[in-house]
Amino acid sequence: MLTVHHTVAYLVLAVTLLSADWGGLAYFRPSGAGGVVAHLLTLSQTILVAQVGIGLLLVSDDRQAGDELHYAYGTFALMAVLAPWFYAPKEPRRRLAWFSIATLVAAALAVRAYTTA
Repeated sequence: MLTVHHTVAYLVLAVTLLSADWGGLAYFRPSGAGGVVAHLLTLSQTILVAQVGIGLLLVSDDRQAGDELHYAYGTFALMAVLAPWFYAPKEPRRRLAWFSIATLVAAALAVRAYTTA
């Protein structure tokens, strides 16, 4: 299970950075975002939820991280990608900016969680 957690950590880092970059590029394009950006942002949220779930299974199996900040950064990354669902404006262009920036913050927090593992 620990190997799965490490593998999904690489996926979290790659997908969050890719979707944040793609969302940022789509924001500045005059043609709009398109469906791929929405799917990438949703995929990054899903992978982060899965990663936290796997981490909780590891904790329930009495496997602890080396540094307790690992749990805080993982939780903050999850909260970062879920926050726009509550606070993002309804206007599509600004909503895309909120989700892209939140995903970029989650990527930074995921990097920090990875370094404290």
